[in-house]
Amino acid sequence: MRISDLSRRSGAPVATIKFYLREKLLPAGTPTGRNQAVYGEEHLRQLLLIRSLTTIAHLDLSSVRDVLSAIADDDMSLSGLYAVTDRAVFGLESETPESAHLKDAQAEVDEFVHQLGWQLPADTPAAVRLAQVLAALRLLGCACGTDFLTPYAEVAERLAAHELAQVPEQFERDDRAAAAVRSVLLGVASAALRRMAREHLVQERLNGQAVSADGGTLPATGP
Repeated sequence: MRISDLSRRSGAPVATIKFYLREKLLPAGTPTGRNQAVYGEEHLRQLLLIRSLTTIAHLDLSSVRDVLSAIADDDMSLSGLYAVTDRAVFGLESETPESAHLKDAQAEVDEFVHQLGWQLPADTPAAVRLAQVLAALRLLGCACGTDFLTPYAEVAERLAAHELAQVPEQFERDDRAAAAVRSVLLGVASAALRRMAREHLVQERLNGQAVSADGGTLPATGP
């Protein structure tokens, strides 16, 4: 297909596709003449992947490049792939909450992980980010400890098991691409669903239905 066809099928402007080609995020097409080339389905898949990571997950192009490199690495383990996608999503910015608060939060997260029985590599990006969140909440006057996060952890483990069941034991490049996409985009979906559920419960509250701690509704009381 020509670049105009690639643009039409992907929804990406031609100028954007040319930018991705210059940045080598997309492989070059097969030359057919001076300044002309044709592209295949593999280009379309890669372009759709890039667009999903940038427009839905809001990853910057440097992070997208890291994810694409991990997908293309035939020696990349599943654990390594998830480490790359986690770094792409969470990063490890130098700007963190006040150090004393962060150290306390990190220690609490470490203990929380131990109580859950989770086996995590050292400096897991998500664990670092969780500590940052706890420290920031406390600095903002929001009382929140890891005990409050237990239901989140229980649901997260079930969701992660559901996701991991989609990945074959011996996975090829297409499987790595699918695993990376699920790792990033299902995180977005999970956050979206939580917000949708919260809005549903807010509407029920506004309609006079009491909401229990587990999300169920209780009969309204009072006049």
